Amino acid sequence: MDLLDAIFLKPFADMIAAPDFLLQVLWEGLVAGVLYALIALGFVLIYKSSRIFNFAQGIMVVFAALTLIGFHEHGVPALLAVPLTLAVMFVLAVAIERVVLRPLVNQPDIILFMATIGITLFLIGFGEIIFGGENKVMITEQLHIPTGSYTFEPFGGFVSIEQKDLTAVIGAVVLVVVLLVFLNRSKMGRAIRALGDNHQAALSVGISLSTIWVLVWFIAGIIALATGIVWGARAGVSFALEVIAYKALPVLMLGGLESVSGAIIGGIAIGILEKLFEIYWGQPLLGGNTETWFAFVLALIVLLFRPQGLFGERIIERV
Repeated sequence: MDLLDAIFLKPFADMIAAPDFLLQVLWEGLVAGVLYALIALGFVLIYKSSRIFNFAQGIMVVFAALTLIGFHEHGVPALLAVPLTLAVMFVLAVAIERVVLRPLVNQPDIILFMATIGITLFLIGFGEIIFGGENKVMITEQLHIPTGSYTFEPFGGFVSIEQKDLTAVIGAVVLVVVLLVFLNRSKMGRAIRALGDNHQAALSVGISLSTIWVLVWFIAGIIALATGIVWGARAGVSFALEVIAYKALPVLMLGGLESVSGAIIGGIAIGILEKLFEIYWGQPLLGGNTETWFAFVLALIVLLFRPQGLFGERIIERV
């Protein structure tokens, strides 16, 4: 009976008893979820346009952040280093399309997936040669990202919101809105959507596959830079940062590989739920550290009942 109380009653009683702490937990979960959603968007865009699962998205986050820091270390002002880093990510997108993807057109999906693993290993080695393997400190203040905090006293308690986290959430929302407007309103955005909806039909009406591939990999690079700045401001920048991309995998399983809205909603949902589970169930019952596996278990449960994810399209094969 005590175990049942600990699972079904005590967590909710704790939430009611300390609503200010619950708000703090929800906020931290929201921040993490927004960042998960950003990473997942990079996967979704590339998969929608090319049916390639981009294993390299994680190392692109690290590479973009290290490039930004590297420019600044060589005397480039921080605000100028940002567009220069975006230029590097564009060159990287062109190089990936010309050297890796173009020769592999019409190859099986597994070959293209293995190619992105090769890109990952290349960027790790190339990045270590250029930037070294030591940890770097993100140039947060130089980018004029506020580092203070706001404090509130709801319900007679205490809630603290880091200004850099608030900046990250606002920046992510703006980036997502701009991306959605681009995909739905611009000519190139509609071309990306058409390529994702019907590959052969899009090519037959003159949509350039190479142009779209460069574009979506560059957009993925922009998302990688934004993610790298935010995560770097919170935890520093090193090649270990690549592992955060793995947290996008359950987001993709939950939201669906082809759904932009699924990536956003799935990321936020996982961020909030894993934080709630860690605080109210994981620490009291399991000793904590449940954030490393909770999202994967949740995604697995969803896949058992809906293999295409909550927002993915059901695939029907007629025999």
